[in-house]
Amino acid sequence: MTKTTEKQQLEIMSHKLVPFHMIISDKERDELLQKIDFTPDQLPKILNTDPVSVSIGAKPGQILKIIRKSRTAKEAVAYRLVVESNE
Repeated sequence: MTKTTEKQQLEIMSHKLVPFHMIISDKERDELLQKIDFTPDQLPKILNTDPVSVSIGAKPGQILKIIRKSRTAKEAVAYRLVVESNE
């Protein structure tokens, strides 16, 4: 990875319109799926080639927790399953 690419990835994560993303642990994943009674495939998807996925090193099969700022709820939490891109 070039310095330019690394810099662009850091800039993506610090942009004001990009919400906070993090990879959840296996324990958190199991607790989440049990709590919401979903299988991973039922979660919304995000490609492993998405700039944010690449920036945080997300791999297919992992789940991302996304925390958005909200005027009404202060924070809105969403989850995405990282899937392999066909590219």
